[in-house]
Amino acid sequence: MSEHTGVVFPVDEASGRRSTAALGRAVVADALRPVDPVGAGSAARETNWRQGYLEHFRRLIEAGLPSAEVAHTIAREGLASHHTRMRWHVPSGEGPLSSAFEASPSALGSETIRGEGVPDRTISLPYAAERASGDRLRRVVAGWVERGVVEPSCAEAVERVLANPDWLDLSDRTVVVLGAAAEMGPLRSLLRWGADVVAVDLPRKDLWHRLLADTRKLAGSLTVPVQPGRGPVEDRLGGDLVHDLASVTQWVASQDGPLVLGNYVYADGATNVRVATAVDALTETVVAERGRDDVALAFLATPTDVFAVPGGAVARSVENYAQRHTSRVLRVPLRTLSGGRLLRRNYVPGADPGINDSVVLQQGPNYLLAKRLQRWRATTHRADGGLVSLNVAPPTRTRSVVKNRALAAAYAGAHRFGVEVFEPGTANTLMAILLVHDLRTGAPALEHPWQDEAFAAVHGGLWTSAYAPRSALGIAALLGVASAR
Repeated sequence: MSEHTGVVFPVDEASGRRSTAALGRAVVADALRPVDPVGAGSAARETNWRQGYLEHFRRLIEAGLPSAEVAHTIAREGLASHHTRMRWHVPSGEGPLSSAFEASPSALGSETIRGEGVPDRTISLPYAAERASGDRLRRVVAGWVERGVVEPSCAEAVERVLANPDWLDLSDRTVVVLGAAAEMGPLRSLLRWGADVVAVDLPRKDLWHRLLADTRKLAGSLTVPVQPGRGPVEDRLGGDLVHDLASVTQWVASQDGPLVLGNYVYADGATNVRVATAVDALTETVVAERGRDDVALAFLATPTDVFAVPGGAVARSVENYAQRHTSRVLRVPLRTLSGGRLLRRNYVPGADPGINDSVVLQQGPNYLLAKRLQRWRATTHRADGGLVSLNVAPPTRTRSVVKNRALAAAYAGAHRFGVEVFEPGTANTLMAILLVHDLRTGAPALEHPWQDEAFAAVHGGLWTSAYAPRSALGIAALLGVASAR
């Protein structure tokens, strides 16, 4: 994927380079400025964004707590700043991001593959070497609630879907899966249930060969963009959002509806922001063309972010801190020797809401900005009356995580601190069930955006852990390496 064409970062006037840090600093400052001028100034003056970004992303959440209106303002200003600053670059020149839609796009064809299977109306998920359904699934979810791995509202949502298996029939909607090959995406579950799925991912033969093989064995249908040209259709599948944004947007907007635009894209490093920007521009354009009543939005929020969390999660964490008998002997000397950085309390007791900061420094500010764009879009779409499914997904052993040795080791030792790390099949199936719940019930529409984000959260225990996650991460990694040996 070329770094120099398509959706690109702006050139920083000070350095003369396309700076991801300069963009992140400016967008966060712009988002805060109308509601928190002091916080905006602090973000704008941050000289070491790579290390210092954490407090500013936390401030975005804290500043939005006083009212839903304030939170909406932060989201709208952040999105506006980001769209204004990002650029569109082609060989003939460079312009604002909006100029991506000014030229006549090339027309993409369509190819639909229909599965040969029978729709599965059994609500089940793989867990602990079995396929849990019915009462067994209820016991699994109840165990997660008991251990503080999910919010109680998650169990309520799963129960509603269990009581209404006909909800799995999504024939009244077209689900667009952007990032079709994503490990955390709902594609396989949707196809198993017989849904009509519109799939977008990069034009890579190996990727589509695998997805088509899966589709043929399942019950749903998969409609895929086809690049113009000659040769076998299966060699021309896919669409490049970053470099061919207008064509892919036009193709998605032309699909039969009502649409569910599911955003499951991911890329490494700075490319993640470019892809997230392209998807958000596509989303904004499709909603404008079709109307918010015809387009629902779906997202998965990362658990390694900053969230306001309910008082019940805070109380559970405080209780866990008091009961950590085995770590009390080490807790005081570790905290003393580390200057208070290790094994800190997760919250101030009694906070409601509390602020959970589970950001992992190694993931970097680009990852957090890309995920924050999604949360901001969810907030604004819901505020405008649109249907949104945004669920906090659990810590999961995806390929992108386990290839990072530090994160893989931390995940291996996380259970020592009450955090459950999910297998990809369990996580993506559970999140697909929650997506169905949201589409069929209209999703939560609560008093404040932070409450919408906390509803049915599958945080893996990060919200209820005794210790602030980052203060235990290094110890978890050491324990994980030791257990692997």
